[in-house]
Amino acid sequence: MLAKADVTEPATTYACHTPRTVKRGTPRALVLDLMQAARLHAVPEVDHRGVIVGLHTVTEMLSATPLPNHAVIMAGGRGSRLGMLTANTPKPLMTVAGRSILEWIILGLVGGGIRTIHISVNYLADQIVDAIGDGSAYGCTIRYMREEPDQPLGTGGSLTLLDPRPTEPIIVMNGDLMVEFDATRLVEHHRGSAAAMTVGIRSYSHTVPYGVVEMDAAGRVTSVSEKPELEVDINTAVYCIDPPLIDLLPSGQPSNMPDLIQGCLDRGLGVSAWPLTSDWIDVGTPADLHRAKGTP
Repeated sequence: MLAKADVTEPATTYACHTPRTVKRGTPRALVLDLMQAARLHAVPEVDHRGVIVGLHTVTEMLSATPLPNHAVIMAGGRGSRLGMLTANTPKPLMTVAGRSILEWIILGLVGGGIRTIHISVNYLADQIVDAIGDGSAYGCTIRYMREEPDQPLGTGGSLTLLDPRPTEPIIVMNGDLMVEFDATRLVEHHRGSAAAMTVGIRSYSHTVPYGVVEMDAAGRVTSVSEKPELEVDINTAVYCIDPPLIDLLPSGQPSNMPDLIQGCLDRGLGVSAWPLTSDWIDVGTPADLHRAKGTP
């Protein structure tokens, strides 16, 4: 009407036939980048068929209620499986779609309401501190936990360096993950589960490249399945834990988050599973890095 359009014309005459959209599971930071670049106030979310399944708005993307919970990112590993790629650059600073992996993680946490983030550093620690800074560029406060260079503490051990220790449940995750999740929903699930620890899980399918034989107790073959596809739930290295669990970790000694899971189970403490439905990539190998970048 404002453009003096003829109201008797079909709506398709004035419709946009090449709308800006994002695929389901697109990281929050990428959606915000598109909105800023194209000066959009809203952008539809579509599935693999191009059918609209949601709508992102600027208000929704930026209005997450701040949480009292802290997050810990484990970023001290050497990334040795990436070979020469990490000879002079720590793996969390590997670039994907214009930002480092670590920046994507930070932006995702902040978008979900986290305002205080602790980063465990060791290998090429100064590069990470210099690149990320105090968090003001991302809308949060970032503190660093420095391991001794010759004493890596693993994916769980550096939790013992938290000082002061947070009083609310803590989100813990590896620093080499390309994943989008809602921190608020994870914390809400954890609280509602009454568990001491929540583990983010994801369905993983794998085709066995051989025929699988099943037998009975007497060793007689009961069935043969040719190259079956198996589906299992895997640990995504995204967790939410109650702060007292840190006391289960040996101070100053290496330990990993699976050790903490087992420690909970051995003591009869509840461990809850929280399904992640978005894309998830553990950037451990050059092939994983290429997949994260969308390159061959």
